Amino acid sequence: MLRPPGPLLLPRLLLLLLLQFAAAGRPCGPSGLSRDVVLGRLGANITLICRDEVPANVTVQWQVEERGAAVPGGRGRRLAEGNVLLLRWLRYEDSGRYVCSVGSRLLRSLRLLVEEPLETPQVSCYRRSHDKDVLCEWPQRTKPSPGTRAMLWVKRRFTAENATEQRCRYFSKARKFVCRVKVPPGTEDTKHLVVSTCVSNSASGLAGKDKIITLSSVSVKPDPPLNVTVEALEKAPQWLRVNWSYPLSWDPRFYWLRFQVRYRPEPAPAFMEVDQVTTTWLDIRDAWRGTKHVVQVRAQDEFGHGTWSEWSREAVGTPWTDPRDFTSEKGPFSSQFPLEDDSYEVTLPPELFWEDRADGADGSVMEPSAHPVASPYAFLVAGGSLLLGIALFVGIVVRYRQMWWTGRQRGTKPEGEGQHMLVPLGLPRPPLSDTPLLSCPTPTAPGTLHITHLDYSSSRQ
Repeated sequence: MLRPPGPLLLPRLLLLLLLQFAAAGRPCGPSGLSRDVVLGRLGANITLICRDEVPANVTVQWQVEERGAAVPGGRGRRLAEGNVLLLRWLRYEDSGRYVCSVGSRLLRSLRLLVEEPLETPQVSCYRRSHDKDVLCEWPQRTKPSPGTRAMLWVKRRFTAENATEQRCRYFSKARKFVCRVKVPPGTEDTKHLVVSTCVSNSASGLAGKDKIITLSSVSVKPDPPLNVTVEALEKAPQWLRVNWSYPLSWDPRFYWLRFQVRYRPEPAPAFMEVDQVTTTWLDIRDAWRGTKHVVQVRAQDEFGHGTWSEWSREAVGTPWTDPRDFTSEKGPFSSQFPLEDDSYEVTLPPELFWEDRADGADGSVMEPSAHPVASPYAFLVAGGSLLLGIALFVGIVVRYRQMWWTGRQRGTKPEGEGQHMLVPLGLPRPPLSDTPLLSCPTPTAPGTLHITHLDYSSSRQ
């Protein structure tokens, strides 16, 4: 059997309900517009009507009140005549009080407010590091009016204490409101905090949905890296070195960051990304030759906790180019195209794509302003190759003539003269080992002729 609630339980429940709706009951902007206020939107047209019915013989004069000086935009006090006043292309400066009158008699006074429609805050909270304050922000699709205000309130849940009020700041480049959350002293990391937001202008106000957070559950979102620079590496026409530093709000002595780098050559619309970078530098090895590149870096907790930071400011750099390369003086032209392995071909000189033009005043053909500087090594290699080719050609011609002349000589000899016949020019000499064929003559009387017989029989044997 259930017991009836105690006498103190019901008041406690009522107190909790009151605390829950305390934030919702907090006023956000003006409560409403009076009947004499006309709301106009920036860039639109608006028609102001003085009276529903005005006599035909009456001249209605429109005026705008001045605040001690001339009305911005160069218009004077008197605007136009007639029962209807048409204002085109409204600007913020057109806001003010418009009066229609007949002579000195006031007929109607209207207050014109030129404001952009408010957007309901969609709040997200994060911490810039593990030991920093909590920041809450929400984006804006359009730029708010100059007089727009954004407020944030923080209080501990289920307590009767007053909420801490903070004014938010609008960042035009990022198009978002950012508020710093002041945590009440003595708040534990597991205690719940109620975050309430409100955005308002002179015409209306909108409150965002309350957000319940704890210090331990808030994600970590670092600030973007600082001092991003892009340098060219000497004698490396496709390399770029990117350097950056940790954001000031992050202390690397306790926790590190990992980084992501994205880059693109200026003609290309899409970025290429490099993940899992743990150092504060990176070498890009597939840059386009002679082309300016745009580089950005963002950071995240080393263990992947939380979300990525915003991208850093764009840094620009161009790879190293050889001073003797005439293509380096033609600007950031590139005819590279991606291959199947995501690499890029070499850059072709722009002169290959030029067409001769003779439409000038003097009929001369347009030529490049810079002339190529030829290397002496090229002349040495070309000259040596030419001399070697000439020597080979002369050797082949001489050899061919010799072969042709020898064949011709062989073709003119009579048949049977293929061998040379040796004809003795004198008597054959006998071998040294044989007996002398000639004998010494015997002494005879003077005047007597002596003939010695020659015998060849022994030599023939």
